[in-house]
Amino acid sequence: MRILGIETSCDETAVSVCEMTDGIVNMLSNTVVSQIDIHKAYGGVVPEVAARSHIEAIIPTIDESLKTAFSTDDTADAWDKIDGIAVTYGAGLGGALLIGTLTAKTLAVAKNKPLYAVSHVLGHVYANFITSTSILPDTSLPTPVLGRSSNSAPSSDPRGRLVSDKIDILAKTPASSTSISPSLQGATLQSYFLPERQPEFPLLALVVSGKHCHIALFTDHFTYTVLGKTHDDAIGEAFDKVAKMPGLPYPGGPAIAWAATKGDPFAFTLPTPKMESQYDTSFSGLKTAVLRKAQMMCGHDHTLPSKEIPPLLSSEQVNDISAVFQRVAIASIVDKAKLAYAEFLPKDVIIAGGVASSHELRRQLSEALPIEPIYTDPKLCTDNGAMIASLGCFMASLGVEPTDPFTLEIAPSLQM
Repeated sequence: MRILGIETSCDETAVSVCEMTDGIVNMLSNTVVSQIDIHKAYGGVVPEVAARSHIEAIIPTIDESLKTAFSTDDTADAWDKIDGIAVTYGAGLGGALLIGTLTAKTLAVAKNKPLYAVSHVLGHVYANFITSTSILPDTSLPTPVLGRSSNSAPSSDPRGRLVSDKIDILAKTPASSTSISPSLQGATLQSYFLPERQPEFPLLALVVSGKHCHIALFTDHFTYTVLGKTHDDAIGEAFDKVAKMPGLPYPGGPAIAWAATKGDPFAFTLPTPKMESQYDTSFSGLKTAVLRKAQMMCGHDHTLPSKEIPPLLSSEQVNDISAVFQRVAIASIVDKAKLAYAEFLPKDVIIAGGVASSHELRRQLSEALPIEPIYTDPKLCTDNGAMIASLGCFMASLGVEPTDPFTLEIAPSLQM
């Protein structure tokens, strides 16, 4: 069974083909077009720009993923080998979701393929079920090291993205010359570090990203209980907002992680969020505490506008702010996982979502738990098509009824 997965919930146009044989998910291709350089100028994702960029990228990305999966330039022949289409229909940005779902619905009808509507959040969990890949490494490129759980050093790119192993798939189209075209173009990445086995149930999952912060207990495929969630910002969103205070670039997570390597994580104290539910999280108070500390470091009180802070801080102060905030924010997540593990004794623990690529999160989690969590490759933690295709494979194999392409609607506020 081969499923083509389409992911356009935010600022990544991502397509992948995954194949399931005897319950094992093999990744045949994973192509990503990132808009990160476009949105960096605005300090965050601009929804309208994201949607328009998806329009330009979606068809070339699908074609490239099909060609990679089946080692052919004949996409018509490749489509004959696809058994179904999976697409993210929520949660995410409305305009961005529309591009992916409209494309998937049209292809499902035109190619006569079953369509599976996939939850973006649940897709992140199923990235951890990919244990095999047929993507051949390109030995001419450096081995990626970002976010590996052991024996690895941080990437020298402060954004935490590998740029050298991207391939230009939009240059073939006239649309690539327009001002909103993604500048990090395409990505068939050269190697993956995948789990040696699939997670076993019962399974504790931490989904931590720019828009999501959940801890859930899975007793079987698609059967789970959400134990806790954020009451305000997701952890990745908090990283982005805190990064702006000392003038670090977007995206905030990799920028803070890079600065933190040169700072003292115990240079000062920050409050730990306290919630009524032991598994819920909150980061708004922690953000405010960082702001007040930065203002004090500048020799001012709370009336100092945040935009005036960066030039008043030394590089050492910026590094210390990054290191302390990263330690405390991640510890608040790890503490929840530790409590949940002690209560439910799951067979496995996984982390999923963009923040799951964090070295600090993986370090703290491995030290806090009596079992080693299952980590997937950092490239499969950020938004990608493989996680959608993987979930689609399980939905199809377990008999989930396909979605009617004529009635499928997006769900921007879809909850886990």
